Amino acid sequence: MRYLLLQEGTGLRFVALPESHMYQLVALFKRLHKEIDKLTITDRPELPHVVAECADLELISQDYVIADGLDYVSQLERRFASLQENEYPLISLLTEIRALQAQLEYLQEEE
Repeated sequence: MRYLLLQEGTGLRFVALPESHMYQLVALFKRLHKEIDKLTITDRPELPHVVAECADLELISQDYVIADGLDYVSQLERRFASLQENEYPLISLLTEIRALQAQLEYLQEEE
């Protein structure tokens, strides 16, 4: 298992993901950051910034929890699926998010 540290607004979020799929999530965030300004809607979703990735994580503070990777990606998919974008081909971003989501669902079913 790998852990991703994300900066969301003024807070932090920790996401756990199998090592085999962490690269895809990091690459997805890079792509989303690259494309977010191309959306023509005024209410663009805020994207977290990737701060770090690590193999081990022990949270000392009870103010934080570790989010499951599939749950996190599913939330991300819902945020982008609800956008009312007419100009930018949002489907390409959704396809990438959904592909990672499907892979994580498959892994979960296999376990």
